[in-house]
Amino acid sequence: MTTAIRSEFLKFFTTRLWWGMAIGIFVAGGLFAGFFGWALTSGAAQSSPGAPEGDATQVANTVYTSGMGVGYLLLLTIGVLMIGAEYRHKTITSTFLATPNRLTAMLAKVVALLGIGGLYGLISIVSSVGVGAVVLNLTGRDPFPSGEVFRTMALSLLVLGLWGLIGLGVGILIKNQVAALLVGIGVAWIVEPLAGVLLGFWDFGAEHIVKFLPTQATNAVVNSVTQGPSVARLEWWVAALVLAGYAAVLAGFGIWRTLHEDVS
Repeated sequence: MTTAIRSEFLKFFTTRLWWGMAIGIFVAGGLFAGFFGWALTSGAAQSSPGAPEGDATQVANTVYTSGMGVGYLLLLTIGVLMIGAEYRHKTITSTFLATPNRLTAMLAKVVALLGIGGLYGLISIVSSVGVGAVVLNLTGRDPFPSGEVFRTMALSLLVLGLWGLIGLGVGILIKNQVAALLVGIGVAWIVEPLAGVLLGFWDFGAEHIVKFLPTQATNAVVNSVTQGPSVARLEWWVAALVLAGYAAVLAGFGIWRTLHEDVS
């Protein structure tokens, strides 16, 4: 198992993809932290109609995790590529020959994705805290108003890893790498948020469906600010379980399918 995990890390970190995405997450974390730090604390933004609402802890959480919107899409992409590239370049056979136990090979990918998600989460946090704490200080806010802020930072590492597993499941279920990327990113970035907005106009949907969508669960885990007091939200630990459920179902079904299908 250890050898298989090491192999998955080598496959990823010996390409230029990893540092390109690392730069993207680092830059996005700093830029979004600076923007949201100013937007959420400036007097004009706070007094405008429909301005986001939240206490000091939620403001800090939002600033420090604002780059996750980019981060989870990149981890979704990495998850798809980790298996999609194997099918595209016909290396999946070599992988299973090197690790004859397919379950071990797939579990190694799961562990690697969780580790990669944690690494990118740390990169994002270093950037966002470095910029966000300065902005919050300059605007008269406490950069670390409670211990919950540190809990949120830790949970953001888990969230990115789970989005990587969601991408892994999508990449297995849709063998064409390009199609898997388009479907995965399209649903996460466009379809699901749009569905959340439309369902929000339906009382039952707003109360019982929207809060269980993946991006809404992600926001609940990190306890970011809301656009109004009436927005339904899960408790952070329930939201974490919901997001883990999406990852378990998609990655679990994908792994089960891989164990029982012919590979050429």
